[in-house]
Amino acid sequence: MTDPRVVLVGRDGCHLCDDARVVVQDVCDSLGVGWEEWSLDDRTDLPARYDELVPVVLVDGREHAHWRVDPSDLRRALAGPNR
Repeated sequence: MTDPRVVLVGRDGCHLCDDARVVVQDVCDSLGVGWEEWSLDDRTDLPARYDELVPVVLVDGREHAHWRVDPSDLRRALAGPNR
């Protein structure tokens, strides 16, 4: 099994995270790209600065977006080479 190309970092009760989840799921599902969600509430290994930036979207391990996720930008990022 390979690592997902997209990771959504959020936290419970975050309305922006709920909005980002819909965008990430829609784009990734339409492109057949794997994704997963990590919660700052459950993981202590994530950078502390993410606390002020959630939701954070990582593409291929790199920070792609925070606060709001633009579906067109995410599609373009995913059109590039994966690892």
